Amino acid sequence: MIEFQVDRHSGVATYLQLVNQVKQALRLGVLEPGDRLPTARAVVEATAINPNTVLKAYRELEREGLVEPRPGQGTFVTRSLSRPEAAADSPLRADLVDWVTRAHAAGLGREDVLALVEAALAEAAARPRGAARPTRAGTERPSREDTT
Repeated sequence: MIEFQVDRHSGVATYLQLVNQVKQALRLGVLEPGDRLPTARAVVEATAINPNTVLKAYRELEREGLVEPRPGQGTFVTRSLSRPEAAADSPLRADLVDWVTRAHAAGLGREDVLALVEAALAEAAARPRGAARPTRAGTERPSREDTT
């Protein structure tokens, strides 16, 4: 079951925080089709937010086709966003956990790590698929796709 966390200082609307947390749980396989989301009352008790905020988040998830309300029963997950590459036992995830551990050991905090990840995502998105990656010395090396 998902436990919502609300960061009142994030600058992100509370209902979007809930939506994003459900989507993350769906991507990571924490929530799967058929799972029931917490009731609005349970979320309100755990987070001290307005019940309408929870209902707005659940309506947004329903609009996106991720959940469906069942009168008298609750709100249920209808589809998954998970991919095997993101599973808890995937090599990619293990590599990422190792990298984050090294980053923390180097003295980087959460915000530093997030900034690096966002910069890397932007850099990767700007690079044509399959293009060579520059090395630290500025020379090019083939991407993984070129070496396999």
